Amino acid sequence: MTITNKALAVHLLTATGAVFAMLAMLAAVDHDWALMFLWLIVAFFVDGIDGPLARRYDVETNAPEFDGVLLDLIIDYLTYVFIPAYALYGSGLMDGWSGWAAIIIITYTSAMYFADTRMKTKDYSFSGFPGCWNMLVLVLFALKPDWWVCLCLVAALAITMFVPVKFVHPVRTQRWRYITLPMALAWVIFAGWAAWVNFDPGSWAHYGLIVTSVYLTLAGAAQQIMYGREG
Repeated sequence: MTITNKALAVHLLTATGAVFAMLAMLAAVDHDWALMFLWLIVAFFVDGIDGPLARRYDVETNAPEFDGVLLDLIIDYLTYVFIPAYALYGSGLMDGWSGWAAIIIITYTSAMYFADTRMKTKDYSFSGFPGCWNMLVLVLFALKPDWWVCLCLVAALAITMFVPVKFVHPVRTQRWRYITLPMALAWVIFAGWAAWVNFDPGSWAHYGLIVTSVYLTLAGAAQQIMYGREG
């Protein structure tokens, strides 16, 4: 296979995320939340591997007819933002005025963040919360906190999207990657486990989700405190 075909294959792999997004949405319409999250986790896994492959085969040079960054952002908005926001409201975890507030906050702020050219720092971390609402909503499904807790978390993370607080990229942020990457992989495993058992409150997966989510949320801020914003 030529390098051009390999680069094109990476674009085709990225595009499968749109299919997984549709399958997740169909499950969400049927209120099959466990299946919805399983499809979102598959999309999340694809999103985790297509970036390294794109850099390895230099898709910008070898398959420039497709904009891989734009393709990735379109799919990310569906799988990270739009579908999880619907699930938060449609499941009843947040309904009434709080649900409406949550979906408006999530979709609007995320649209602005995804278009922000300052979203990456020099060490390839994210500047501000990177709109990973799929991760938050899955944890909320697992823990089932009160609606006001959900609303406070949504509001707080939406604010942090536009403040200079770092969030690590599990693959591209080199500092602590030997911890961050295994933590991200563990999160995927715990998330899949939690969804597979239909968010059974007795599942040990919930404890794993808490530990890995706390690390992935705070690691960037910890690095910023210790080494500076661009350190």
